[in-house]
Order: sequence, then C-alpha cells, then structure tokens
Amino acid sequence: VVPFGQPSFAWFSLVAALAIAILWQIGRWYKPRIAQRKSAHAGRPLDGPSSTRTVVALAVLMILLFSKTFYTSSIGSYYTFYLMQKFGIATQTAQLHLFVFLGASAVGVYFGGPIGDRFGRKYVIWFSILGALPFTLALPYVGLVGSAVLSALIGFIISSSMPAIIVYAQELMPHRLGMISGLFYGMAFGFGGIGAAVLGRVADFKGIDFVYQVCAWLPAIGLLAIFLPQIKRHRL
Repeated sequence: VVPFGQPSFAWFSLVAALAIAILWQIGRWYKPRIAQRKSAHAGRPLDGPSSTRTVVALAVLMILLFSKTFYTSSIGSYYTFYLMQKFGIATQTAQLHLFVFLGASAVGVYFGGPIGDRFGRKYVIWFSILGALPFTLALPYVGLVGSAVLSALIGFIISSSMPAIIVYAQELMPHRLGMISGLFYGMAFGFGGIGAAVLGRVADFKGIDFVYQVCAWLPAIGLLAIFLPQIKRHRL
C-alpha cells in the first residue's frame, strides 16, 4: 500500500477470491468425510476426560488462545511503529520486518499440524506457547537484526499452537467439530481485535516500548497447559 497506493488492494482481492474458490471445493470434498469420521468415533470409544475435566480443558485452551492472540496482535498492529520509533527506519523497511514475522507465522501454522500428529498435540501446545517466552523477553532489548531474527522465531513457534489447540479441542468433543472450530476461530479473531484496541490505548499512555515489555510475559500463561488431560483412543 505504501509504494503503490490503495488501488493495490484490488490485486489482493483477486488472491482472496481464488482462495474462496479453492476452499469451496475443499468443503465439498470434505463434507462426506465428516459423516465417516462421526461414525468412526461412534464405534470407537474415547478414553478421554470426564465432562468436568473437558470443560476445564476447554477453558485452559481458551486462556492459552488469549495469550497467543494478544501477543500476535501486538506485533501485527504496532510492530512497524515500534521499529520506526526505536530504530528510525522507513515505513517500508519496517513493513518488511513485519512480513518476516507474518511469513514465519504462516510457516508455523503449516507445520504445527503434522508436528502435533507426530509428537502429540499437548506437547506442541507446551512448546509453541511457553517455548516462545525466552525470545519474547529478549525482543525489546536487541538491535534491528536481532529483532528480525527473534520475530521470525517467535512467529514460527507461537503460531504452531493454533492447529494443535483446535484439533486437541476437537478430540475433546469429537461430535462437535463445527462448533469447536467456529468457537476457537471466532475467539481468536475476537481476542485479536480486543488486544489491538487495548494495547493501542496502553501505547498512548505508556508508550509502545512499554507495550512490548508487558506483552513479552504473555507466553508465560502457557504454564496452564499442565492442566490439559492426556487423550488416548482405542485402536482397532
């Protein structure tokens, strides 16, 4: 937008239209498989938590989602202004640094799913949220190059939790796949929007450096993952 102006949005809308068409076909392809998955769960009992523990686990997942989206909201909304103010770089240069974070986040979401399949979703949730803590704590105190490296690591690690959280919640309630997906994606966008507004207000009063110093501790909430139960399924 900075180099080409607002009309450049039109090109991105074409990409969005292509994504809609692809997802429409994926939805048609996946619809009959939902029925197969439900019937498979009906015939294969779940060695999972009780209803009370399920509610507790879902609450913990929501809190972990809050910590993740609040931090990513602080980067997505104000990282360019933070870099411009701290290092005196141009807007486009700051946007390239933001692209590094967002690109690493996309890669993290992509690999978070298969890594969870391989090692277990609970361990991915532990690593992806709590594992980013050392890097978020160091981010406010490094230089420009260090900020780029740490933001890439943070984006990859913290974003890998999203597929693990959603699939873990679906395994808690295997007959409510649509409800779980809508709930967690909706809350992710809701937390992100609230985070952008709240952190912007804090930045007006305390400064943007203060925002990143406080948000650096958000991944510590990942310690609550200790309350997540281990889910095991019977094998046919």
